[in-house]
Amino acid sequence: MLQFFSKYKFFAVVLLVLSAIIISIIYSILKPNKTLPIYSPEKVNAELVDSTVQYIRKYHKIADFKLINQNGKIVTQENYKDKIYIADFFFTTCQTICPIMTGHMKEVQERLKDDDEVLLLSHSVTPKIDSVARLKKYAIEKGVDDRKWNLVTGDKKQIYDLARKSYLAAKSDGDGGPYDMVHTENFVLVDKKKRIRGFYDGTNPEDIDRLMEDIDVLKNEKK
Repeated sequence: MLQFFSKYKFFAVVLLVLSAIIISIIYSILKPNKTLPIYSPEKVNAELVDSTVQYIRKYHKIADFKLINQNGKIVTQENYKDKIYIADFFFTTCQTICPIMTGHMKEVQERLKDDDEVLLLSHSVTPKIDSVARLKKYAIEKGVDDRKWNLVTGDKKQIYDLARKSYLAAKSDGDGGPYDMVHTENFVLVDKKKRIRGFYDGTNPEDIDRLMEDIDVLKNEKK
């Protein structure tokens, strides 16, 4: 009996290896690839969504915009055409969550510095205060790479509408006029079709790691 196993030992090992390879291939074929949800206003906390769009169930996309960045240049959807991007809302005088969010956005910038497929976009919620000059000063202080990250200001109503109707990422405070709002800690992941694919707590390091993982998932969707 021992001689029998000794004689066929090599074939047994080969068969075992081949079996493992075949099982691995079958598993990889059958295992579904991870995909990210496509968010619509109906799927998001109603506090963060303007009442005029809360009924939308699908086909939600980021609206076109025309804003001004830290270098005084006009920024539109064309600057983000065929790009994945991460958007958030902040203001330069914020002393609470904004410094943490900006620090984490800077980390994202550094982790993606050689990736031309992904860009960043931060909107000021106090555009009257956050002039181009102030945004430029803030950008220099925080280490913003102008090639990858736009800090934008502009018409307050437009920014409000973007926050509440497009990115679904800001609360209305209800006591400072029709276009006042309280931004949240949300980072919003937008795909190349201008659809929202994820929300992340910009103050939470674990969520930043999750964001980076989801960017890879989003890239692999087309493959």
